[in-house]
Amino acid sequence: MRRALLALLLALPVAGLMAGAAVSGRYAGLRGGVFKSVLRYEDAKNGVRIQPFALMRTPVTNAQFLEFVKRHPQWQKGKVPGVFAEPRYLQHWAGPTTLGGNALPDRPVVWVSWFAAEAYCKSLDARLPSWNEWEYAAAADETRLDARSDPAWRERILGWYARSSKEALPRVGLQAPNVYGVQDLHGLVWEWTEDASSLMVDGDNRNQGDPDKGKFCGAGALSMDDRENYAVLMRVAMLSSLEGRDATANLGFRCARSAR
Repeated sequence: MRRALLALLLALPVAGLMAGAAVSGRYAGLRGGVFKSVLRYEDAKNGVRIQPFALMRTPVTNAQFLEFVKRHPQWQKGKVPGVFAEPRYLQHWAGPTTLGGNALPDRPVVWVSWFAAEAYCKSLDARLPSWNEWEYAAAADETRLDARSDPAWRERILGWYARSSKEALPRVGLQAPNVYGVQDLHGLVWEWTEDASSLMVDGDNRNQGDPDKGKFCGAGALSMDDRENYAVLMRVAMLSSLEGRDATANLGFRCARSAR
């Protein structure tokens, strides 16, 4: 009975989340609330407040990004200034407006910089999700709002991280949706967040807890409340090691929209 009630509540539309698009379409609505992050913020020890928002159900694909660069040629391969994208930007594409065999249309777009990802989202009247929004959505599994205490769930995620990055990426949408209707948060690609450049937690977990080792927007120290949840630490270390112009073979993105 509780599960059925939960499913009903999650299926209800979130008022004002998006203009001109149903939440049941490309985006899923998340109601928000107080979220106890695995990261311990000195200025938010009881959790962070997540406002209602909408999140793309799947990462942006090569085909979708191709349509973007056709409409906005300044973001085409070979035309982006170096300050906004490194030379490897979209290196797997056959040409500025050609995908080719190494960038199939239904695969997540990778080799894309933070600046390009943010520009794509803004073109849709959207934005990149914040770190806390992404982790809030990613804490859920197929039946639970928060599966982070389940060792089997953690092992499943770490098993993906252990796979070689040289393997061909599968298409988006193959994974079962979580309780919010969001797919591929784990097991496909790493994803940019809006505040990625502010994540500066030391990649060595022996240093976590030292307020001089990690700062978040200068607002307070970061450390790990749950050091067994190594996957979160890996995500922080990954994003904090990058600059906005960087691009990698296994880093993509999806967009979010705020409540209005």
